[in-house]
Amino acid sequence: MSVRVAGIGTALPPHALTQRDAARLHATLCGVEGARARALHALYDRSGIHRRHSVLLRTSEGPLETRQDFFPSAAGPHDEGPGTRARMERYELEAPALALRAALAALDDAGLAPHRVTHLVSASCTGFFAPGVEQELIASLGLDGGVRRTHVGFMGCHGAFNALAVARAVVDAEPDAVVLVCAVELCSLHFAYGRDREALVPNALFADGAGAVVCARSGRWTLAALASCRIPDTAGDMTWRIGDHGFRMTLSPRVPDLIEREVGPWMEAWLASHGLRARDVATWAVHPGGPRILEAFESAAGLEPRHTAVSREVLRACGNMSSATIVFILERLLRRDAPRPLVAVGFGPGLVVETMLWL
Repeated sequence: MSVRVAGIGTALPPHALTQRDAARLHATLCGVEGARARALHALYDRSGIHRRHSVLLRTSEGPLETRQDFFPSAAGPHDEGPGTRARMERYELEAPALALRAALAALDDAGLAPHRVTHLVSASCTGFFAPGVEQELIASLGLDGGVRRTHVGFMGCHGAFNALAVARAVVDAEPDAVVLVCAVELCSLHFAYGRDREALVPNALFADGAGAVVCARSGRWTLAALASCRIPDTAGDMTWRIGDHGFRMTLSPRVPDLIEREVGPWMEAWLASHGLRARDVATWAVHPGGPRILEAFESAAGLEPRHTAVSREVLRACGNMSSATIVFILERLLRRDAPRPLVAVGFGPGLVVETMLWL
């Protein structure tokens, strides 16, 4: 049996910041000046990002201090900004509406009415509440009250891979199933005050967005295989933990080197198990954790920058939207009728590599 993409859709908050303005806002909120401010701007400039969207923005224009009012300027060196409760209340307010827009776009692309959906799979690592986003989607879409629900929570940037694995298992078991997968992430809620590197790098990369995929037995691309690889002795190199002032990421500078050193042999063996070599893969959809992550994977898999051009395109236009990002990449590739076989790759806490083979 096989599962296919019947429809795909994405959604962004209406307002955005250029990366240059994001760096200026960061410096203003955290009181960063002089040489530290210049280093901060250099970090943002090296991110490969031009523009990022956020649900917290009230406008895309005008003075920076008037574009948002959720994060106040730090009152002192120990001020860490709004507490986690306030951030989660904003998540509960904003996440369902953004997820709904992506879901409606995917259903419209599939040409399916919402009542056809039999299973709903949601993914998010940037917020918690119950009843959750999936319950809000059921009400807003008018889905049947008996729709089966699964939530893939707190798995990080590869969460959509795991959500699509659930959809594949459902359709394999129930051939008439129509599964709506929706990943929604509000990363901007977790802006981290402070000047340490662990705060600086995520602040420079992450953004908000939602992506949805309708999965069924009929459609376009076929999800032929999935696999996971946990790199040994890397549990502390990428983490995502709940703090008193939002969720905090640990992102070791070793991560690109680990990917470059460890992923190549595993990827080669996995592709071989499906009768493929890297040079047989017509299209690559690589989650853009950042420019160095893309460069490390290119080196590991023997690729050139042209192979990850769409990943860089999404990173530049939208930033890293955690689990939703891969849906944005797949949507662009699908619209352009990208050749197959296509391999999608994502990285997340663990350090874990997730892959999908599309035919």
